[in-house]
Amino acid sequence: MALTDQNLREKEFHNRLQAKSKGRFENIFYKAILNAWEDFYNFLNLHAKNSEILDYGCGVGPVIEKVIKFNPKKITGIDISDVSILKAKKKFSNPNSKVELFVDNCENTNFSNNKFDIVYGLGILHHLQISKCINEISRILKPNGTLLFIEPLGTNPLINFYRLITPKSRSKDEHPLVFKDFEILKENFKDINIKYYGFLTLVFFPFYGSNNSKIFKKLVKLDQLLFKIKIFRYFAWSVLITAKKN
Repeated sequence: MALTDQNLREKEFHNRLQAKSKGRFENIFYKAILNAWEDFYNFLNLHAKNSEILDYGCGVGPVIEKVIKFNPKKITGIDISDVSILKAKKKFSNPNSKVELFVDNCENTNFSNNKFDIVYGLGILHHLQISKCINEISRILKPNGTLLFIEPLGTNPLINFYRLITPKSRSKDEHPLVFKDFEILKENFKDINIKYYGFLTLVFFPFYGSNNSKIFKKLVKLDQLLFKIKIFRYFAWSVLITAKKN
């Protein structure tokens, strides 16, 4: 597996992260985008059945645990962190499992062309060189196959300031997406849809407990109204990206 210097730094960072017994402090903020995760899993619930799926940057396999219930033909998971894959394999040790896990480089995988119906991931593209990974995903997707990712945005100045003052919470090379990154998708994909999340739900996150909260649901509706106005998209925290291979 050929790795660039950036790949090696990411591997080291995520091996250290997965070796810790406690999660990152920043995990407390993720409830602000629970509606993004809900849309992500709803999409997979509708499309995963009998599909050949790749979990692109699978970590320790939390998404696979849910998606396997949607009756895919098979789920393959890859991650650059061997510590993550070792932990994930312990979860899916059943020899009859539809899950297969590998240590691999997402920018240059060992898969054949046109292999997968769906390639999905949670917060992985911004750890990679965008042009490389988008081209690789296009190569390994079947014609008309689907890309599905939740990714952080790098356009909110307050969030960027927090990132600046907490450098140890993230890898050196990660780069939350900006709008020009979406243009790269147009080279190999069609039916591209970008949905925005996490403005008011992030601002007011201390005032609700879960996605079942009435406050959260009202904030979600307000966010989606605001995101129809382009300027407010700069203040979103994350996006859900869907697209089909040409």
